[in-house]
Amino acid sequence: MVKKITLFCCCLLLASVALAQSPKFSPQTPVQDTSKNDLIQIDWAEEFIYSKSEENTIQKLRYDVRLRQDSVYMYCDSATIINDFYVIAQDSITIQQGDSLNIFADSLYYDGKEKLAYLFGDVVLESGEQQLFTNRLDYDLKTKVATYQEGALLTNGATQLTSKRGYFYTETDEVFFKDSVIVIDPAFDLRTDTLKMNMTSEVVTFLSPTLIRSDSVDIYCEDGFYNIADSLAEFRVNAQLQKGDKKAVADTIRYEGEDDVYILAGNAKFVEGERKAEADRIRYDERTEETLLTGNAQFQDATQLVISEEILYNSKSKKYSTRGRSYIADEEQILQAESVDFDSETGLGIAEGNVIWQDTSADVTIKSAYAIYDQDSDFFKASGGRPLLITVIDGDTLFMASDTLMAVSETDTLSQDTSRILIADKRVKIYKSDLQAVCDSLTYNTQDSTFRFFKNPLIWSDTSQFRADTITMLMRDEQIDRIYLYQKSLILNSPDEKYFNQIKGKNIEAKFESGNLREVEVEGNAESVYYGLDNDNAYVGVNKIICSAMRLYFGNNAIKNIKYYTQPEGNLYPMEKADHEGLKLDGFKWEGKLRPKSLEDILK
Repeated sequence: MVKKITLFCCCLLLASVALAQSPKFSPQTPVQDTSKNDLIQIDWAEEFIYSKSEENTIQKLRYDVRLRQDSVYMYCDSATIINDFYVIAQDSITIQQGDSLNIFADSLYYDGKEKLAYLFGDVVLESGEQQLFTNRLDYDLKTKVATYQEGALLTNGATQLTSKRGYFYTETDEVFFKDSVIVIDPAFDLRTDTLKMNMTSEVVTFLSPTLIRSDSVDIYCEDGFYNIADSLAEFRVNAQLQKGDKKAVADTIRYEGEDDVYILAGNAKFVEGERKAEADRIRYDERTEETLLTGNAQFQDATQLVISEEILYNSKSKKYSTRGRSYIADEEQILQAESVDFDSETGLGIAEGNVIWQDTSADVTIKSAYAIYDQDSDFFKASGGRPLLITVIDGDTLFMASDTLMAVSETDTLSQDTSRILIADKRVKIYKSDLQAVCDSLTYNTQDSTFRFFKNPLIWSDTSQFRADTITMLMRDEQIDRIYLYQKSLILNSPDEKYFNQIKGKNIEAKFESGNLREVEVEGNAESVYYGLDNDNAYVGVNKIICSAMRLYFGNNAIKNIKYYTQPEGNLYPMEKADHEGLKLDGFKWEGKLRPKSLEDILK
């Protein structure tokens, strides 16, 4: 827009005559040096008035005024050019720069030396599909930066943005908005104090506390971006999201709109009603309603707490799975495993890898390689390897191993009291420092502390061995209180495993005090072989008695006294004349090799 006219007085006179004779003015031959291209050039005007004083040269143009400076074009109804560099223009002002930038205004002051345009009135800046509306706009043609300080409206298709101040970098198509920024889009509303937007890429960058609201989601952050075209967003610094009763916070919240996926990274927390989730990273798929927690993952609902390295939960199917060392707890039970798969609708779960199940109310722990459980019926079954049950009785740990271990709940129909029933099956072995047992099947009721042994049961307590078709052992105050032997009952007792006291009958009840055998009652076909001791605990003889019933009294794990009922028959033999082998009762067998001697023994 260089006006290259430095007129001598005679040229001015000729020009005046020419203007008087013609309604249009279009200089054809520039008088000034064309190398000075920073001057304002007049391409056209219908009226032209020129005046000069000692201080200023003034050119007044009217009607269809066309000016130019370098590649910038200006159009208006009237303009005044002062000293070939300064323009004051009014009415229907248009500035064009390049192929895509147009600015419209009611009035203009233009500094040609600094290439600064100050536009007033109904100002409109057009850049591509974007339009900026304001009452005052300052535009630097050198830097191609437009600035407004008195409020503006920017439109980009269906998106509208308002702010009190702003900076439009037309060359990069970036706009910085300041103070009371509001964005209204068909998909969302946004409010902030500072915002950057690239009009070409349609990427919004958040530079201060920002609140975004849509029909279903509210989001707050203090840093991040939103790609409107791709529906891709990343919210950082105090990032928070709320959707209905779903709330999420994280160092970074990423939204992938095309897939309806939210990704929370860093100190991620997710709350939905009674469900709470925490992890290093949370991925939520809105379409499938699937939530994936990874890294220090923790999930909690109304019934249980789940902790693992990875948790996958589907709120639609009510299923979850864990990977990595997992910890699951409810009011009275704790489950640990390398992986867990659980269906909330059916209540069925599968746990694998170093499984540890605990009933905290009954103080019972089961360890296994694999387990299945039913949460609704409170059923647990452990298998794989040798499942191990651990509990504490009388301050001493009792270990029980078998091929399969099960735990079920049982409710008394009258009292409505609930008890835990433990069932062991196949190759059952028990080890406690003062009690050992083997059988092929066993049940244990935690409410009345009763063990029931089936299929070739054997129990050892100190120097005694108990055998029968079925054995019941009752605990009281965490100690053995009673042992009941049913059918083919046989008790062997020996302090040296050389000579054996023997008690046999149909049914036998053994009573204990402080964990020591004190009394034995035998009913039906009672037989006994008793080795007597003198005061120095030396053997003095052996007595064999047969009767219908008998009662034996023990002290220091040795028989102290016997009472026989209903026509007892017996013989007393001196030690040196006794046939010790012949005195062994039918069914006699000391099973010392089967007796577990350590925890390692029962795991074999």
